[in-house]
Amino acid sequence: MSAKQNKHNPLLNPDIYKGLHAKGGTPLGTHVPVLLEEVLAILKPLPGQIIADCTLGYGGHALEFMKRIGPTGKLVGFDMDGIELERTKKRLSNASDVPLSFYHENFAEIGSVLDNEKIDGYDIIFADLGVSSMQVDSPERGVSYKNKGPLDMRMDTRLKQTGADLLEALSFEELSKALWDLADEPDNEKIAAAIVTQRDAMPITQTSQLIRLVFKAKGLTLKTWKQQQRNSREFGALHPAARTFQALRILVNDELNALKKLLQTAPYCLRPGGKIGIISFHSGEDRLVKHSFKEGFHESLYESATNQPLVPRVKERINNPRSSSAKFRWAKKAL
Repeated sequence: MSAKQNKHNPLLNPDIYKGLHAKGGTPLGTHVPVLLEEVLAILKPLPGQIIADCTLGYGGHALEFMKRIGPTGKLVGFDMDGIELERTKKRLSNASDVPLSFYHENFAEIGSVLDNEKIDGYDIIFADLGVSSMQVDSPERGVSYKNKGPLDMRMDTRLKQTGADLLEALSFEELSKALWDLADEPDNEKIAAAIVTQRDAMPITQTSQLIRLVFKAKGLTLKTWKQQQRNSREFGALHPAARTFQALRILVNDELNALKKLLQTAPYCLRPGGKIGIISFHSGEDRLVKHSFKEGFHESLYESATNQPLVPRVKERINNPRSSSAKFRWAKKAL
């Protein structure tokens, strides 16, 4: 591929990562890989290795893996989002001659494809549990409080229940528990009560409806929230509806159960001395990863596991605010 083509290919153009802090995001249709330098330094992909990228997304991490494993290695990519998967397949296939396999599957299925791939395991298993910028920036997904759209929230359109469906079906107790367990929302009971009251009068089907409901439950207006933002000393103060949207998205996509299955399966899918690295974005995910790696170490499945996660440096958090809550943990399988 020519230098001119590289310049106009967002995936291969490093200039796209500059100056993103101006609007607190990434260029539409793209995604900046989080903790990229740290991931490469810890996992150390080498020529000839087989890597499972469990959350292929835009392919930012995958491309860097491919550069290092060379034509004798192989990358096996998984993604629940069939639309983005097709786009990423084209980008990666045009970017390198590394053998590639792609699966429109949840990453919990990494073990089930080993026979199909005719391999005995992976040298590296990697997962970035964050929602991709393409999904956040897509109004029809309803994933983000930043865009007006339907409360869909499905990463995989083959799933039956949307966010709107769950808001209609879950009890007050279930909603309150989910808001606390999945997002550490301190106003979980107030928001759950507001959802139940609102849906009795009118179904909650749009992102704008849920945002207004959360603001009201917290006793906020857009004006008072902006005032709080100006007065806040915290970097990247959280939007009032962020935790509610996070909890609902996790429920819709059954994300924690999929993560549990991945963590249970991973040690048996790694080759001796292989490494697993996972980037998480909230305390519920991080606790699961931490406890799984710790348990695996005590059971001698892993010969080492990180005690403290790596987090983005200040420069990365400024340039890519979506990285702010990321935590990277890793473990190495026993020989």
